[in-house]
Amino acid sequence: MSTMTIIGFAASILTAVCMLPQLFKIIREKRAENISYGMLVTLMTGLALWVVYGIMKEDWFIVISNSFSFIVNTVILILSWKYKR
Repeated sequence: MSTMTIIGFAASILTAVCMLPQLFKIIREKRAENISYGMLVTLMTGLALWVVYGIMKEDWFIVISNSFSFIVNTVILILSWKYKR
């Protein structure tokens, strides 16, 4: 496996899991104050475009990692609406 492939995998995995700590915090505290809806919507739009790009390139690693991240951010968005005070 080339260095470029390893860097790509690492970047995809880290990007996919980067919002998990935020999700776990929201679930644990049942609070979602100061969540920026603009940031989430912008991020989710970018992730959706990455998924489309991955499908077009037939790069399933891009599709899977960005789909996972999109799902995590969707759950954050839903919980932030639910727990917003």
